[in-house]
Amino acid sequence: MNDDNLAEYRPNVGVVLFHRNGRVWLGQRANTPGPFNWQFPQGGVDDGEDLEAAARRELTEETGAVSVSLLGRTDGWIPYDFPENHGGPKAFRGWRGQKQVWFAFRFEGEDAEFDLQAHGEPEFDAWRWAYLAETADLIVPFKRRSYERAAEAFAAFALTPAANPAADLAERRAAR
Repeated sequence: MNDDNLAEYRPNVGVVLFHRNGRVWLGQRANTPGPFNWQFPQGGVDDGEDLEAAARRELTEETGAVSVSLLGRTDGWIPYDFPENHGGPKAFRGWRGQKQVWFAFRFEGEDAEFDLQAHGEPEFDAWRWAYLAETADLIVPFKRRSYERAAEAFAAFALTPAANPAADLAERRAAR
């Protein structure tokens, strides 16, 4: 889809935050029943705002994390449509959906840095480290293709589930 076809899509950034062990940070959307209530930090881009600066701002606002280093970003916009009768606040403002540029960051801090109430009303009420490969199955279906494309773009940074369950358990313990 070219930029002319994206005028009805709200500019947005998404963040895939990688732990040093290759897992990714997922937040559980506040006051949102499951099963599709886990997602990456994401948010709108202010007029004239640099996309990487927007990604860092959204990450800090939603998670409290600031100890990060840039790993990469996707090329171009990745759009998704709001479902019919979505009724969310962005749809009320006339947006057809959102167009996203995704950023991958490496988390360089300690888990204690995460503060879900760092900025106003919390976006998330819980968080966890997960495999990148499982994230598309945890997000609301209308965002799934966007998550799949981000996962494809950042697969080189990710840990994959171990073939040996004992090794996987040892890795999870080491990550704590």
